[in-house]
Amino acid sequence: MSQNLVSLNFPQADVDAIDAALATLEEKFARLIELSVADRRSLIKMGDKSEAFCRQTLIVLDQNRQILPPTFDLAEATQDLAALDLLRPRFTRLRLLIGKADDTEMALGSDVMSAALDGYALAKVFGKGAGLETLREAMSARYSRKPKTPSDVPA
Repeated sequence: MSQNLVSLNFPQADVDAIDAALATLEEKFARLIELSVADRRSLIKMGDKSEAFCRQTLIVLDQNRQILPPTFDLAEATQDLAALDLLRPRFTRLRLLIGKADDTEMALGSDVMSAALDGYALAKVFGKGAGLETLREAMSARYSRKPKTPSDVPA
């Protein structure tokens, strides 16, 4: 095999522990929300530059509560900031783990694809008369090229 980016073998006990840990995360993060694409687009976003402004504003508002109307929920805004501070390091860890998961999934798929392509090349060369004709034909369907019709050719 020409490529082997990653080789994994998880014992069943590890898989069971991973599934239990994921179930715990799902349970503990059940209060997290999911936004629609439209909601994401319409939200006011707090970036790195505006975070300092937001923190300072909440401090000033807390020190000057007399200027706030009764409908302004400073306690909720302060609680949201505290939740953000509490969860942000955990979200960072999750993002790093998801990044590794995505990379590992891609590498495993690439290893499988590389092996399949190597096998296909071998079947093309050595498959005739060795009982591999059916497999070779099935594999060739993946790479069959259709002749271009006049409608496929750009004008």
